[in-house]
Amino acid sequence: MSFSTSIIDTMRRRQSIRTFDDNDLSAGDINKLTAYLNDESNLIGPFGARGRIDLVLVQKNVTDKGIKLGTYGFIKHPKAYLVGSSVNAKYPLIEYAYIFHRMTLFATQFGIGTCWMGGTFTRNSFEKEIQLYEDEFIPCVTPLGFPKEKQRVFDKALRFVVRADNKKPWEKLFYDETFAAPLQRDNAGSLEIPIEMVRLGPSASNKQPWRLVLSENRETCHFYIEHTPNYSKALGYQMQLLDMGIAMCQFELACDELGISGIWVIDEPGLERLNENIEYVVSWNQQ
Repeated sequence: MSFSTSIIDTMRRRQSIRTFDDNDLSAGDINKLTAYLNDESNLIGPFGARGRIDLVLVQKNVTDKGIKLGTYGFIKHPKAYLVGSSVNAKYPLIEYAYIFHRMTLFATQFGIGTCWMGGTFTRNSFEKEIQLYEDEFIPCVTPLGFPKEKQRVFDKALRFVVRADNKKPWEKLFYDETFAAPLQRDNAGSLEIPIEMVRLGPSASNKQPWRLVLSENRETCHFYIEHTPNYSKALGYQMQLLDMGIAMCQFELACDELGISGIWVIDEPGLERLNENIEYVVSWNQQ
């Protein structure tokens, strides 16, 4: 997979879009999206598993199968959806989100708007559109379309409620060697920009549950999640695990663009944690 523009610039400018204009996706746009999904290498996650994502075109929120897709009024005038499936387990969900987010960034670079949706859509309507294998479910979807120049008052109010434009500062998210010392941005070495891309990434309700600890030699970055107690409990899965897949995707794509090579490993460093809600996820080792 290759991006036609700077992926770092794309990550910086991406916003969640919930209201789309009347213009359909062009045949060229659909071909680009389809070609991306047909390339097996684009569907391989950081741990080597293959994800499944489908492109579903809609007219007035109705698919070519005649299925009306429900979003509780959150989305207006979508022209398509990306829909995928995963089993309900820690690392498959993280890997699924990594693959899914990479696809949304691919769409963003062509001016196509997206919006991660984990709880504000009717799963049973989307389940009728794609094939689900045993033990699979749909963790999230995103609408696709061209952003309407003037977003709804509802959209602006929602961004205000979830503080979508207010990202936590470095000292609340990133740590230096241990959780006892916040990481200063000017002390992050070559990983400053990849870590900043994690900070700017989208997350459910803008909770930003990722917590990163940078090693003394600045070559290993440990990824943790700080769970919000009972968040998404009613949905039956840990939605915030998707946020960790997003964080890993933002970090790795930024490293790739900057020519910083590394690998993902699951090797818990045994650090003393800030609280009982923090859980180790993965580490990135520079090579």
